[in-house]
Amino acid sequence: MVDIALDPNMYYASMSTADTLHKAAELGFEYVELSPNAEFHFWNRYPKGDDDFVAGLLRAEKESGVKVRTLNPVFNWSAVDEAERTAQVRNWRRLLQLADQLDVREITSEFAGNPNTPRECEGQWYRSIEELTPDFERYGIRLNMEAHPYDFVELHDDAYATVRGANLDWLGYEFCCPHAFHLDDGAGDVRRMLTSSAPKLREVHLADTLNHRANDGNRIIVNPPGVDARVHQHAEIGRGEVDFDAVFATLRELKFDGVVSICVFGWHEVSDEVNRRMLERVRSELA
Repeated sequence: MVDIALDPNMYYASMSTADTLHKAAELGFEYVELSPNAEFHFWNRYPKGDDDFVAGLLRAEKESGVKVRTLNPVFNWSAVDEAERTAQVRNWRRLLQLADQLDVREITSEFAGNPNTPRECEGQWYRSIEELTPDFERYGIRLNMEAHPYDFVELHDDAYATVRGANLDWLGYEFCCPHAFHLDDGAGDVRRMLTSSAPKLREVHLADTLNHRANDGNRIIVNPPGVDARVHQHAEIGRGEVDFDAVFATLRELKFDGVVSICVFGWHEVSDEVNRRMLERVRSELA
């Protein structure tokens, strides 16, 4: 049985983090995955949650019946600049303290870094992992890594090998469906990628996206041509080109029992309807 979590990203602009738990309950969810927001933890910034914030979240959990299942922070802990990397490790240590206060025992994150300096960033990432290993193990928190467009590692096979190379039982893998076409350079073979990562697969992010490689790369146009950027979406299933029949069939075949996070972004005006439909689809496929 999977744990289906809502990423409440589309609600952060209109309500507090604690209130997103009540919104999740209203939509029918039992769990949330808290992605970056300025009230708690923001991209590459020191976490701003304090004791009062934690107390408010714990109160919201009790009132709503919704549990904070995972956190999804983004810290540039693979930075080539050593002062930057050290600062991001400090950010991680504070986040782990907050996660422990919330009794969150699983976190999903990104490799970060820069794809133009992959070797140097890989070395910095392993260094950060070594420094943070005592913290993760002291708190009993597991970490799941995803390859993200414009990280130092963007391809599925390389990302999974990087995770395996750390040789840590608490370090797992997360497969992000809206990154599917970046993960294998346009092929979108979700069955192969899910199956190959099965030994360490602990979370799946669900949202759709178009294939940026299709039609000579003109499915999505970025200006100026050749700019050093990556483009993808986090859309409702059916608005993109990810093979979700294969995604769900493979997860059933693997008897996947980890976290499935619904992470549609950018459709704020219809967020309730979208998230209800996504929840219904996931329940029909995996419950």
